[in-house]
Amino acid sequence: MSVGQRSAAGAGQPVGHPGSKGAGLKKIVAASMVGTVVEWYEFFLYATAATLIFGKYFFPPTGNDLDGIIQAFLTYAVGFVARPLGGIVFGQIGDRLGRKPTLQLTIVIVGVSTFLMGCLPGFADLGYWAPAMLVALRFIQGFALGGEWGGAVLLVAEHSPKESRGFWSSWPQAAVPVGNLLATLVLFIMSTTLSSAAFLGWGWRVAFWLSAVIVFVGYYIRTHVTEAPIFLEAKAQVEKEQAVSYGVGEVIRKYPKGILQAMGLRLAENIMYYLVVSFSIVYLKSVDKYDTSSLLLALLIAHVVHFIVIPQLGRLADTWGRKPVYLIGAISGATWPFFAFPMFDTKNPVVIVAAVTVGLCLHAFMYAGQPAIMTELFPTRMRYSGVSLGSQVTSIFAGSLAPLLATQWLKDTGSWMPTAIYLVIACAITAVVVLTLKETRGVALEDVDDADAVRHGLPMGARA
Repeated sequence: MSVGQRSAAGAGQPVGHPGSKGAGLKKIVAASMVGTVVEWYEFFLYATAATLIFGKYFFPPTGNDLDGIIQAFLTYAVGFVARPLGGIVFGQIGDRLGRKPTLQLTIVIVGVSTFLMGCLPGFADLGYWAPAMLVALRFIQGFALGGEWGGAVLLVAEHSPKESRGFWSSWPQAAVPVGNLLATLVLFIMSTTLSSAAFLGWGWRVAFWLSAVIVFVGYYIRTHVTEAPIFLEAKAQVEKEQAVSYGVGEVIRKYPKGILQAMGLRLAENIMYYLVVSFSIVYLKSVDKYDTSSLLLALLIAHVVHFIVIPQLGRLADTWGRKPVYLIGAISGATWPFFAFPMFDTKNPVVIVAAVTVGLCLHAFMYAGQPAIMTELFPTRMRYSGVSLGSQVTSIFAGSLAPLLATQWLKDTGSWMPTAIYLVIACAITAVVVLTLKETRGVALEDVDDADAVRHGLPMGARA
């Protein structure tokens, strides 16, 4: 297919070709964001509940609150282990059948598993069967989420103009703090309006049950979007040309460097996020004995700022370039623990809010441009698989372990310094990976596909 034919093929799509800037693109962004808000509401609801509730409710008492939190974080980590598997399975489905049906399926799976978590009895009722069922549901939730992120960002990135791909594809990232904001808000309301006994007994369940409502909204909105023309063209070529392959196996064979680069980009960003939003709660609760409601209020404020900052930094990645913005995040992120934990120790509410908020703002320098960079690393025919695999494998030894390791080090040493060193090392690795990247600001995805076709001797119509 010639370039002219390619343009004509995209012109008939109802939402518009990759250069669309009107209501169609905003509709795509909204569909991606709503589903992402829903799924991350549920995922981070678990993260917050693991810190505040699950350690006491699902595990036997040991006399040390940190033991229960560590056990809860172990079940939390199960979701991260499942995410690469979900990335592989749903990446294959997404590259073969489409981004839209895959995203509709993942949102339902996450919603059902989260609702059922709210129905589980505790350790006092079922003994070890209670945490066992929690682990099973957590695995299912993580499995579905492993296929969510890649599809959500690609749905937007593949529709976006090349000149502003960083800005538009950062909006699904901005949906993450919104989901976290909603989860924190619900828990905040429940913890402030109920007694401690009622909150631990049944109040926390309401937040999980609410997922049934918001899942319905997210699913409905996602039924009203279309696939990007560049994907439809790639799908047609894969079906037509026997020589053209797609999916997980193909991306591992043809783009191992891209997968490793995606993993390296994710490392510091993922670790830093969970230190800021999860371990901060542990530290403030166990060391500084800070009030639960005040903690949740601090997170609420920080999530609002995070949401505002992410699209602006996505726009900056379009003007300055992907690499410099990401490097700023990696380098400045390494400094965060050295001023944040002393700020926590002041026990001053304003200072604590500032420490958490600054941490999320520094994180946003890495997070905002991530979808655009990863989209530009892979051709369309294997992009869902490449993006999902590269981002989700990292979560096993980054986000899942970060709060667990930090809590264990805090228990063993009583200090935040091992955690600070841990983040510095992760940021150094990510910074090195950023330096290995080619600057892709303003690149057309069609050119990425053409380069793939030339590189692997494929028909030019198989640029995907």
